Amino acid sequence: MKKLLLAVAAIMFSVAGQAQAQTKSDLEKIENYLNSVKTLQARFVQNASNGNVAEGNIFIEKPNKIHMEYAAPTNVLIVGNGDYIIYNDKDLDQVSNIDYNDIPASLILGNDIKIDNKNIKVTSFYKDAGTTIIGLDYKGKGNLGTITLTFNNSPFELRQWKIIDPQSVEISVSLYGTKIDEPIDQSLFKFHKNKNPLKQKKGR
Repeated sequence: MKKLLLAVAAIMFSVAGQAQAQTKSDLEKIENYLNSVKTLQARFVQNASNGNVAEGNIFIEKPNKIHMEYAAPTNVLIVGNGDYIIYNDKDLDQVSNIDYNDIPASLILGNDIKIDNKNIKVTSFYKDAGTTIIGLDYKGKGNLGTITLTFNNSPFELRQWKIIDPQSVEISVSLYGTKIDEPIDQSLFKFHKNKNPLKQKKGR
């Protein structure tokens, strides 16, 4: 019986060691992807647990530049130039500053992301043949809860992020037609009140 218990313990230890090594490999893959991406542009669909749905276009250039424009009927524009972020509600003609920590994308806007379980902690992890999903809790996230990132495995790319906002509403942003490391018009990262850089560009 003692030998049997020792054998079972040895098998369990071996399996646990393999799982830990695999997890480390996956974390390195996620880190390498997030740190290697310099620009990202995509269409997005945003779904909220309260039933709200919105869509639009997102442009990211690291470090810390973002242009996120929602289509009607939402009509919201978020522009970050690397130093500050402007939130423009075009229907209300209101412009306000928001902090980088108040947008979930802040985690993927940096150049040196390290999932070290100190500043960025893993709260959940799942992987199957087609998808890798990781929950991360990170310092400097403001009032946001854990962010969950979903990746396609082949090719490995970010497809979605999900957060819980301060009102306990779950919000997911799914990316479509993603383009990585292609040049982005720098005017998109400058705020132009009552102007739409995308329409201006198309009209030329």
